[in-house]
Amino acid sequence: MKEKTGTSPQGKNYLTAMRYSAVLLLLAGGLFAAFCWALSIGSVSLPLKDILRVVVEQFTSGKGIEDVGQGAVHDIVWLLRFPRLLLAAAAGCGLAVVGVVMQAIVKNPLADPYILGISSGASLGATASIMLGVGVGLGANFVGIAAFLGAFLISLGVLFIANLGGRANSVKLLLAGMALSAVCSAFSSFIVYFSPNKEGLQTVTYWLMGSFAGATWDELFVILPLVFLATFFFWSQSRLLNLMLLGDDTAITLGTDLHRYRQVYLLVSALIVGFIVYASGMIGFVGLVVPHVVRLLAGTDHKRLIPGAALLGAILLVVADGLCRIVIPRTEVPVGILISLIGAPWFVYLLVKRTYGFGGES
Repeated sequence: MKEKTGTSPQGKNYLTAMRYSAVLLLLAGGLFAAFCWALSIGSVSLPLKDILRVVVEQFTSGKGIEDVGQGAVHDIVWLLRFPRLLLAAAAGCGLAVVGVVMQAIVKNPLADPYILGISSGASLGATASIMLGVGVGLGANFVGIAAFLGAFLISLGVLFIANLGGRANSVKLLLAGMALSAVCSAFSSFIVYFSPNKEGLQTVTYWLMGSFAGATWDELFVILPLVFLATFFFWSQSRLLNLMLLGDDTAITLGTDLHRYRQVYLLVSALIVGFIVYASGMIGFVGLVVPHVVRLLAGTDHKRLIPGAALLGAILLVVADGLCRIVIPRTEVPVGILISLIGAPWFVYLLVKRTYGFGGES
């Protein structure tokens, strides 16, 4: 008899792990290269050696994080470009990871971080603060704070409505989010239509397009740890996220009730997106496109999907921020416009050429 040929299950697992490790290393290297490239370009081009010198000196000098007057190159790299690129990386990481989680929560591959009304809530908060002066007493960043509060309160409202008349499930969450999103959009349009503040309308429009130009180290000290901890939290919940794709009935037969977990994940996701919206405005397509690309590279297991999505999301927005500063000379294009121009055609391509599984029952 001929011996059976082929790779053993242990060998296949080893090859899969090696491939996944190679993908992570490639993405990590890509993120480092994207940072170096984005730091060097702009209205003033800087050589890589000067950039590295500034970063090393800042970490070894013991001086304050926002000390000025140490030279033009230092101020450009450390006070202008480095903070905005860190914010871009944090926003890309957070939006991509939340996109993965939202697609699992509602069992829909077309879900994104804004699907449950978070974007409309943030938009209403920002519109009310800019056009009506709501929250002026909150300080210089009152627009971002109002947007964060709007996003988070709408998320709580989605949970409340979805639990009326019975426990929330993926369908009820989706419908509640769509309903509240429509209400928030209607109120935002009402405010804009009747407000005489024409300059405020321009500000609202620009804010909704997204930008990292206003990044500060004080914001980063809050946003970076929050995004890192939330990403680690969701990574630790990979088994439950995999179960969500199988459905509540299957999960219950396996001894797990997903109701409480789904609500916790939604609130944590709203917290992340709220802070990102607060710091950088509205940026779409990242949480929609990135999870699909990573599934092509790493499969549908959330244990592998979440780290890959975090790295690729960071790369995407770091590169996008760099391109925004050089596409049109002496003009900065809002990052939301560029991401939409890139993300929409790419997503259509993925839909047409889809060759992977979403996971679970799909």
